[in-house]
Amino acid sequence: MPEGKREGFSSTVTLAEWIAPGMPLWVGLGLVAASFFTSALTAAFGLGGGVTLLALMSFALPVAVLIPLHGVVQFASNAGRLGVQRRAVRWDKAMPFILGGLIGAAIGALTVVTLPEAVLRLLLGSFIMMTIVLKLPALGRLKDWQYALAGAVTTFLSMFVGASGPLNAVLFTRAFSERKQVVATMAAVNASQHALKVAAFLVAGVVLGPYAVLAAAMTVTGFLGTLAGTSVLGRLDERLFRKALNIMLIVLAFELVRRGLAGLIG
Repeated sequence: MPEGKREGFSSTVTLAEWIAPGMPLWVGLGLVAASFFTSALTAAFGLGGGVTLLALMSFALPVAVLIPLHGVVQFASNAGRLGVQRRAVRWDKAMPFILGGLIGAAIGALTVVTLPEAVLRLLLGSFIMMTIVLKLPALGRLKDWQYALAGAVTTFLSMFVGASGPLNAVLFTRAFSERKQVVATMAAVNASQHALKVAAFLVAGVVLGPYAVLAAAMTVTGFLGTLAGTSVLGRLDERLFRKALNIMLIVLAFELVRRGLAGLIG
C-alpha cells in the first residue's frame, strides 16, 4: 500500500476513535444523525424518539455505558425542547412529578437486587397497552402526591429500561387537552428524569469521559432536531396529533413486550 494511503487510513482510524471509541466512524456519525431525527420525532409528537435512539445505540455501545450515555443525550435533547417550548409547560403538574423522581432515582441507585431488564420491559409494555385500551379516570384531577408517586415509579424504571417516555406520555396525554402542553410538560419531566438517572450512574462509578465528543455531537444535532420538530408541532391538527400519539404508544408497547418476551425466552 502506498505511503499516502496508509497515512490517510491511520488518520481515519484516529478520528473514529476520537468521535466514537470502539466503533467504526460511520457508525458514530450515524448515531449523530439519528439524534437529529429522533429529537425531531419527540418534539413533534411527545415521544418515540428516546426509545428509537436507545434501540439504535444498543447496537453500537457496550451495555455498561448504553443507558447512562443515552441519558446524557436525552437530557440535553429534552432540556433543549424545554427551552424552546417552556411557555406551554404545566408546572403545577410537573413539579410534584419531578420531586417524586428524586426518590425514585435514589432508590434505583441504592437497589442491589433488581428485576431482570426483560421483566421490566414486559411489565412496562403491558401497562402502557392496558392504559390505552382501558378507560381510566381523568388524570388531570390527580392529587399532587399521586403525581409525585408517578414520578418516583417512572424514574426508578428509567434506571433499568432507559426510556420511560411512553409511560410518562400515558399520564400527561390524558391529563391535558392541549397538545403543546403535553409535549412541553413531558420535556420538563423527561429532562429531570434523565438528569437524575445520569447523576445516579456517575455516583455509582460509570465512566463516560471517552464518549464526551460523541455525546456533544449528538447534543448539537438533537437540538437542531428539536427546532425542526417544534415547527411541525405548531401545524398539527389536534385530532391527528392524538391519533398519531396513540398509534406510536401501541407500537412502542408491542415492541417492549416483544423484547421482554424474547429476553425471557432467550
